[in-house]
Amino acid sequence: MAPQKNVSQSRRNTNSMQRLPHLASSLLQVSLPEEVKQLRQQEPWLRGTGRSSKTLVKYPDLRVVLISMKANTVMKEHKTEARITILTVAGHIRLHLADATIELPVGNLLALDGAVAHDVEALKQSVFLLTISWPKKKHEN
Repeated sequence: MAPQKNVSQSRRNTNSMQRLPHLASSLLQVSLPEEVKQLRQQEPWLRGTGRSSKTLVKYPDLRVVLISMKANTVMKEHKTEARITILTVAGHIRLHLADATIELPVGNLLALDGAVAHDVEALKQSVFLLTISWPKKKHEN
């Protein structure tokens, strides 16, 4: 049996064009601590917006994105037609919806239906996983 590749190590050895198919391979394993460390070394985190993100999984009907935000930063209101989940991995975030404010401390998971507008506020330095799930198109199996 062939040894499993470490996704983070494999990513370092390929350029960005070759990496994209890898994000949709039939088996993916990701080290979140390693990915967070890499996120916090990127320009947007160090000098820019106070947040950084990286797509970890990229299938036609599913995305998983790791997002790191500095304390007191905000992602302005946005929405997607897809259903999403947000899992707080570190810190504490708050979502503002049209009719509710939701606290998501570490370890909490939120699911939102498609087209629900929201913004995200980091109350502390935070890391969360965003999963985006699009329904399969009628012509797909």
